[in-house]
Parts: sequence; structure tokens; C-alpha cells
Amino acid sequence: MARFHELEVTGIQKTIRDAVVVSLKPKDDDAEAFDFIQGQYLTFRRDFDGEELRRSYSICAGKDDGILQVGIKRVDGGAFSTFANEELKVGDTLEAMPPMGRFYTELDASAGKNYVGFAGGSGITPVLSILRTTLAREPRSTFTLVYANKGVATIMFREELEDLKNTFMGRLSVIHILETDAQEIDLFTGLVTEEKVGQLFRSGFLDAEGTDTAFICGPEPMMLGIAAGLKAAGLAEDQIKFELFASAQPGRLKKRVVSKEAGSTANEAQIVVTLDGSTRTVSASKELSVLDAARSDNLDAPYACKAGVCSTCRCRVLEGEVEMVTNHALEDYEVEKGYVLSCQSYPVTDKVVVDYDQ
Repeated sequence: MARFHELEVTGIQKTIRDAVVVSLKPKDDDAEAFDFIQGQYLTFRRDFDGEELRRSYSICAGKDDGILQVGIKRVDGGAFSTFANEELKVGDTLEAMPPMGRFYTELDASAGKNYVGFAGGSGITPVLSILRTTLAREPRSTFTLVYANKGVATIMFREELEDLKNTFMGRLSVIHILETDAQEIDLFTGLVTEEKVGQLFRSGFLDAEGTDTAFICGPEPMMLGIAAGLKAAGLAEDQIKFELFASAQPGRLKKRVVSKEAGSTANEAQIVVTLDGSTRTVSASKELSVLDAARSDNLDAPYACKAGVCSTCRCRVLEGEVEMVTNHALEDYEVEKGYVLSCQSYPVTDKVVVDYDQ
């Protein structure tokens, strides 16, 4: 079970006005635990005025860069991102879980594949890690990046991308789509929508038949439109990989609405939780998610986003039934095997048995 470790801040670099790249160093004993895979993320926790906040940020470094780095863009009203951009200093210590996430494909040094990446705003961070690593470790492969931003001033890692184009001459193409700044090619102005993706294929900037894998990271509406455009161009479901982060689900109540006629006993469940080799039974309202029920009984069940996005809270249902209201992280085959996101799963039966260790 993943637990938090202390990381030393060894560097802070501004990329644009409201974003920083934070370099981190684990303790010697933890170095192996932080040996990341390209496209993964770190989950941090910090106390703000007595309230613990957890936030996930993608690793932007490549596997061969010899450094652990995350990109953090400031969000209006965001406590952690504002702290990282305004107060964090070299020499400070942050607490983080080891790298997680499956936003990647296995690499093969002998392969010659063609990859496409779509990124919106700070969604570039995991895609940057992927393209850096892929181009270095698959010398016969190519990568086309479609990067959407409001304007030139908001492009994170602009210089780094130019350097990578020069380093991997002829193997990396970068298409900047800017919402407000006009460009020489009209197609490169506006929003990246399903229609825009289709135009990129029809205009020859992208090649559907030659694409092996497409990566998408950004706001959910943009990602859904891009995915629809890729499928319309002929890409299969298993050729498209998503990464979505969110700190909350807009418009979703913290608790499910339950019938007023439901009796108190009928609305309770016995939740048997196995965590770190120990098993405990928790009695809780069916209005609480499995995760919240476990944590209400002082069980240190893992979580990060609480939005069904990051899969940190993944567990397996061994007995009983739950309703998983949101799932942006688990594959179909995992759900079929009984895995759920405990932050989004509510007991349906009176007894539910879950295992976080599987």
C-alpha cells in the first residue's frame, strides 16, 4: 500500500507567470520507490489551517533525465498550487506518495511507431514526460504533439519543446493551437474540438492510418471531443489513452440523495475493509462512500482526488455490491474483475467486503 514519503525540494523554475517546475529528491532509502514510469503523477499532501489537502501533479521529466520533476500551474483559489507558486522554496520538504498512474504504453527500443499527443494547458506535463522518454528510448519512433493554449504567453515548456524539436530533428512535430492569438494557418487558431481534429487529419497534419497510439490530457470536454474525432478518423478504443485530473466533480453533491422514508437501519452497511494486511469491519451509512466510511473509522485508506480520476483509492470488492457513480480511471477489464474506485463507490447491499491490498 502506497504511503507518503518526504521529498526535498532541490529546484524551482518558473515556466510561465503562473506555473512552476519543482525538482524533488527522495531520501536514499526511498529512491527505488520513486523510480517513475513516463506519464505518471505524484500525490502530495499538506496541512492548510488544520485541513489536510491532497493534490496530484504529473511528472514532466523524462526517464533518462536523471531527475524527478513535476509541473504545477496555479489555479484561482487553489491552496496547494498557490503555495507552490508563491511560497515554496528550495530546501523545503514535501510529502508525496510514490508515482502512480497508467497513462503510458510499454516501450520497445526496436519498435518504429508513430505517436500523437494532445494536450491542453497544464495537461502538457505528463505528455512531455511521455514524448521525452519515447523519443529517447525508441529511436525509430516519431511523435506529433498538438498543444492547445489560450495564447502564446500561456504555453508551458515552450523553450523545452523547441529544444526537443532540435534534438530529435525530423522525429518530433509540434502544432500549437491558440484560442485567442491569430496564426499564419487559420486551422491553428481556436479551440481543439472534434471538428478541429477531423480537419487536422483531412489537411494531412495528422495521419490516422499511421498512428499507433494517441495520448490525450486536458479538460474533460476537450478530451471527449478529441477522442470522438480520433474514433471518427478510424482509431480504435485501445489506441487512445486518457489522463484527466480534477479536485472535485462540479455539480455533484457531497452525499447521494437518499429516500426520506428509508429507515436508519436499512440505510446502514457493514463494510469489511482489508488494508495493509489487517481487516476491520466498519458500520456506516450507505450515504457514505466506501472510502469515507473507512476513513471515518480512522483507517488510513489511500486517496488523492476524490473525483474518480486518479485511481489512488482503487480496491477490489470481494463480497456484496456497490454502486460506482463515476469512473475516469479504471479499465473495463478491471471493473469486470471487481475493482472499484472507493471514493465513488457506495454500498448497495447490507454487507460489503473490500480489499485495498490486491
